[in-house]
Amino acid sequence: MSDLTRRQLLNTSAGLVTAAAVSAAARWGAAAAGPSNVINVGVIGPGGMGSNHLQLLVARQDVRITHVCDVDANRRADAAAFVEKHGGSAQPVSDLRQVLDDPSVDAVWIATPDHWHSPAGILAVNAGKHAYIEKPVSHNVREGRLLLEAARRNNRVVQVGTQSRSTATVRRAVELIRDGAIGDVLVAKAWNSQLRSSIGKQQPSDPPAHLDFDAWLGPAPKRPYQSNLLHGVWRFWREFGVGDIGNDGVHELDIARWGLGVTTQPNTVAALGSKFFFDDDQEFADTQYCVFEWSGSGAVGQKRQLIYEQRDWSPYVQEGFENGNGFYGTKGMILLGKHGGFQLFGPRNKLVDSMEGKIDLPAHHQNFLDCVRNGGRPHADVEEGHLSASLAHLANIACRVERTLHLDPEAERIPGDAEANALLKRTYREHWATPEGV
Repeated sequence: MSDLTRRQLLNTSAGLVTAAAVSAAARWGAAAAGPSNVINVGVIGPGGMGSNHLQLLVARQDVRITHVCDVDANRRADAAAFVEKHGGSAQPVSDLRQVLDDPSVDAVWIATPDHWHSPAGILAVNAGKHAYIEKPVSHNVREGRLLLEAARRNNRVVQVGTQSRSTATVRRAVELIRDGAIGDVLVAKAWNSQLRSSIGKQQPSDPPAHLDFDAWLGPAPKRPYQSNLLHGVWRFWREFGVGDIGNDGVHELDIARWGLGVTTQPNTVAALGSKFFFDDDQEFADTQYCVFEWSGSGAVGQKRQLIYEQRDWSPYVQEGFENGNGFYGTKGMILLGKHGGFQLFGPRNKLVDSMEGKIDLPAHHQNFLDCVRNGGRPHADVEEGHLSASLAHLANIACRVERTLHLDPEAERIPGDAEANALLKRTYREHWATPEGV
């Protein structure tokens, strides 16, 4: 997400924050409730998108921020000072285990780089904490499955940061699709078109004194620091991120999969993509065209197709939206942008319904906190996050090996393709955060 988009999101979200305390209720599977049913929260990774979460959380009367955790001492100190400025007191720590070991902490927000999302999430739910985890929820398919299993095993709420799931316009569009407003939706499309910046070319160097780079690496293999690894640009390196398809693209993939109504891994993935524009150190494609198919029963009318387009050098709107979705049904179509709203067209391209609106991060927070207190699955439950993140992972694999993938959706394997199958997981170093079972 660009800095401009973050500022727009923050400005929108801050105006929607409710300071009213949520009515007390029984907490599902949580530790003993605090005074007035306040939820004690640790924020792990309070920079970048984490700073947006922090700004919303300090404004709430039903949340107490107890810890801010970052391996960057400057970010850690800034976050603690921000909480204090707003009347709170958060302990600044550099090791997330200090947050998870505190029995007073009920839930954590995890807004770390991608390679920490699932490892930190697994540690959190194993420690009895509920977790709000930024997207993509995993660095690879295997990690996502392990996180899902850990969340279910520990009966913890895990909300993924695909806030479109709690945004009124998107929810209404999906409701219309479910109600048959455009007939049978056989194909959905997602696109991510914008102008990114070059990350340049750099050589290894000493990390800055305020950064614990070894802790930042976590369970990822050791490598030297270089200045275009962080902050933010880690997402374009294979060891640490998922590329822009896992950054902005996963929002649109998630909406497309949701509207299409598919609830398993796809059967087939075909993709082309590489670097068309940027001559720099980033390792992921800046241009991708990816197609996913679900065979259903195999009969005509039961198959579903999802198309994803990415152009990180093309800041022009497509069908009305820079980043958006199209749903193509037998009786009409819906065009949707998570930052704008939707239009529903019926026969002969007649506009029959529309709705304007903006992304609603506070609503996503509220949904998570409601589920922590009352039980139930959140809007962007970990299973939904796992399946949508998997699409990004599978597309990247297909682009990398340059061939079509044929999956066993239930086993989450790619039979008969050892090279592609090996890329469903990653290499870890010996580290306390390496998930069991990888």
